[in-house]
Amino acid sequence: MKFKIGDIYHGFKLIEEKNIEELNSVTRIFEHVKSGARLLHIENDDDNKVFSIGFRTPPKNNNGLPHILEHSVLCGSRKFPTKEPFVELIKGSLNTFLNAMTFSDKTIYPLASKNEKDFVNLMDVYLDAVFYPNLYSKPEILMQEGWHYELENKEDKLTYKGVVYNEMKGAFSSPEGSLMRKIQESLFPDTSYGVESGGDPEFIPDLTQEEFTEFHKKYYHPSNSYIFLYGDGNIEEQLQFISEKYLNNFDRIQIDSAIKLQKPFSKMEEVKMDYPISCDDEEEGKTFLSLNFVSGDNISQPEMHLALEILEYLLLESAAAPLKKALVDAEIGKDVFGSFDNSILQPVFSIVVKNSNESEKEKFKEVVFTTLKNLVRDGIDKKLIEACINITEFKLREADLGGFPKGLFYYITSMDSWLYDKDPTMHLEYESYLSKIKAALTTNYFEKLIEKYLIKNNHSSMVILNGKKGLAEKKSKVTEEKLEKYKASLSEKQVEEIVKSTKDLKERQMTPDPVEVLETIPLLELSDIEKKVEHLPLKENDEHGVKVLSHNIFTNKIAYINILFDAKKVDVELIPYVTLLSTILGRVSTQNTNYSDLSNEVNIHTGGIHFTTDVYGENENFEKYNPKLVVKSKALISSIPRLFDIIAEIISLTKFDEKKRLKELIQQLKSRYEMKILDRGHMVAAGRITSYFSPASAYIEKTTGISFYKFLNEIEMDFDNKADEIIENLNEVSKIIFNKNNLIISVTGEKDIYTTFAKELPKVISILGDEKLPDAKYDFVLSKDNEGLLTSSDVQYVAKGYNFIKKGYSYSGKMLVLKTIASLDYLWNRVRVQGGAYGGFANIARSGNIVFVSYRDPNVKETLKAYDGICEYIENFEASDREMTKYIIGTISDLDSPLTPSMKGERATAYYIRGITQEQRQKEREEVLSTNADDIKSFKALLSDIIKEDCFCVLGNETKIKDSKEIFTNLVNVFK
Repeated sequence: MKFKIGDIYHGFKLIEEKNIEELNSVTRIFEHVKSGARLLHIENDDDNKVFSIGFRTPPKNNNGLPHILEHSVLCGSRKFPTKEPFVELIKGSLNTFLNAMTFSDKTIYPLASKNEKDFVNLMDVYLDAVFYPNLYSKPEILMQEGWHYELENKEDKLTYKGVVYNEMKGAFSSPEGSLMRKIQESLFPDTSYGVESGGDPEFIPDLTQEEFTEFHKKYYHPSNSYIFLYGDGNIEEQLQFISEKYLNNFDRIQIDSAIKLQKPFSKMEEVKMDYPISCDDEEEGKTFLSLNFVSGDNISQPEMHLALEILEYLLLESAAAPLKKALVDAEIGKDVFGSFDNSILQPVFSIVVKNSNESEKEKFKEVVFTTLKNLVRDGIDKKLIEACINITEFKLREADLGGFPKGLFYYITSMDSWLYDKDPTMHLEYESYLSKIKAALTTNYFEKLIEKYLIKNNHSSMVILNGKKGLAEKKSKVTEEKLEKYKASLSEKQVEEIVKSTKDLKERQMTPDPVEVLETIPLLELSDIEKKVEHLPLKENDEHGVKVLSHNIFTNKIAYINILFDAKKVDVELIPYVTLLSTILGRVSTQNTNYSDLSNEVNIHTGGIHFTTDVYGENENFEKYNPKLVVKSKALISSIPRLFDIIAEIISLTKFDEKKRLKELIQQLKSRYEMKILDRGHMVAAGRITSYFSPASAYIEKTTGISFYKFLNEIEMDFDNKADEIIENLNEVSKIIFNKNNLIISVTGEKDIYTTFAKELPKVISILGDEKLPDAKYDFVLSKDNEGLLTSSDVQYVAKGYNFIKKGYSYSGKMLVLKTIASLDYLWNRVRVQGGAYGGFANIARSGNIVFVSYRDPNVKETLKAYDGICEYIENFEASDREMTKYIIGTISDLDSPLTPSMKGERATAYYIRGITQEQRQKEREEVLSTNADDIKSFKALLSDIIKEDCFCVLGNETKIKDSKEIFTNLVNVFK
């Protein structure tokens, strides 16, 4: 269809149309004449279609209103009055992405699907949700998603409960998250960026129903909306649908939602706050120091959006980063990192030192500014600049976002200007900015940026975050006393009203939606689903005596080469060193090149070389697994020769005896693991519990779990005494692993990529050992430890499970449908809706492992009891054909998550190593498609056997876990 600027298409006036070469797309900007809605369309041949609608939603205070509203509009609407339409869509659509997100100044509702019919269905539910939500007539929605007083019996203690309330208690448990919030507060005291849009648990209970509905009425109007369409869909039909079904019902109005600029400071502000640490921790060395700068704006100088991002990487993220090196050398703290937040009107550049002390603040400031001034005076190393620009350009052109839809990334990027009334394509057209930035190779471009935005910038702050023992307990006590005082002030009638509202809410939550209400949610038919499993190309070759798996896939001249070394020859006591080795390689010097120059070489000539560990469990055999150390690399075809030169140098010539650098890397790795444990506690707990009964998981626990963190803690605390032993062990593990026996190489790309790869491969093969080594014996002691894993977190992550193969059962694809039902019906209702946790999931794997796990959960025993109830739920399970179709479609949606070319190569390689054939994958799909309600009920015995094992662990709040100490076999302080 041809478009003409100024013409009107189904109520939308075309304002602008242009080609954007960087995206290989045509973009069109529309405005809906009647309602005032803005719409950006990006047309190309991508079949992963994306729709999103967003609103400018500046918060006024810390009660979390924008965030709670984001949850609540998806709890039923005019056309789709079911209590949880969002969950119904996850259960029964072919979505490739479905979510909602609250930012500091906007709320967005994105979705994606490859199926046109499904795409329109999803769009319909989302548009009805944002414009016609049931939250006006159902106050229980705010109670459930936001907060409410919970009181089951008159004599009980009064508590707060709510999904967002507990989500944010978890978010505030992360010191890094608390630091970023305090940074914004310190720099924007007079604007909406100075408050927490997600909500501070202390203030969430201040939110009233009246304020809640007023916010929706004001901001959720088409005149304040930003609509986005992307991909190969029928744009004319999409515009007609959006206009006729929704936008034509509204008239254009004036809405004051403009984001205000913060007036610059005349001098740097200093702000201090405490964050909780465990009672057994030391306060010494637990301080975060940060220097933060408001760096211009997102709209007047669009190239700064990209230039400052590169500068942050150059100064603080690259292995050759000079500011990071100066701070590490000054021994102010044990980890250094930076951030550049360009998702807001006035971007923020931050420099952070972790595990420091407040007494170091002046030294911190001095080192930062002295280093920056020296860089301006002496100039930045041009090789470093070239490296940082090249790696950024490579990523921009590759546009490989993993499973994340490209369209959604482009929408979020467009909002960095569109939200502030500027051209939405401003930051998508990067070529002209990149050309200007490349001039830095012959000018003092980045030096000027440092001077303007960092050295001579008074709109800045020093934020100091001190670790404080007992703070979590103190805050908990204050909340408890506040609730006690409030309850004491109530009349008997008022107390009874709270008891009644608690009971009424629970009854509403436990009452299933009527069939006719559930059937308002549009549903595809099984005939809409592809019956054949996707073929992943794989050809087994022999090159120079090494097994090579080639994946002939179009990659636009980028070679993805993964080298998988056998790690099962490494003795059991050295297993943690496999991960340590993978972390250090490429980040310490070699005999030929210092680590800064090595980092520059990697970034100039490649798209990245990364060393990691992985464990491939054998198909349906929980006892057998293949641990690997993997070299993941990517480069343009022309750079393959240099790529292999660098890999060969790192593998054969790395110097492990640079003690100072080695200590720095161990400290940084330990710091990142602390962050992981607090931020991704559900994954940590799930990994820990499976190590009780699975040999493969026991191995993984030693390489990436809490056991590995304990190993890091031990060698970091006593590094000076252990340094020689650590170096010796790294050398030994390196010699064992870098051996061409059992080596597998995976190459993804076009035919000419493979030709170049095969020609250059001897560079790597020739430096490998070829001694035939025996497999190490791993007789892990598997025991039901049922641990309470103690942290300073304000929430819990509760895991329970076992291995069904150990109990005599076999894997079936029908179990994936069981997983969908368990996660999105039973656990969603019991753990999230009724229990107040942010999430509850079931995981069922071919290895036989079944794990139930909760996320940001206020409970311990109650969640374990909920897991136990799944047997009765499955025993009484009933579902119509329509409902079973819904569960099957949702399961297929999971199986068919979009894969990038590199992901296809990696997935095919994993199937090969695990022994999973195309026929077995097809059988699994057919089992999913043929699942019926009786199949689900038949899993009752299996689940009963799993639950009877009573195998569980809980990671979370020290006090909360100790309150239930009688149920645990061991209590473990995670960070000690």
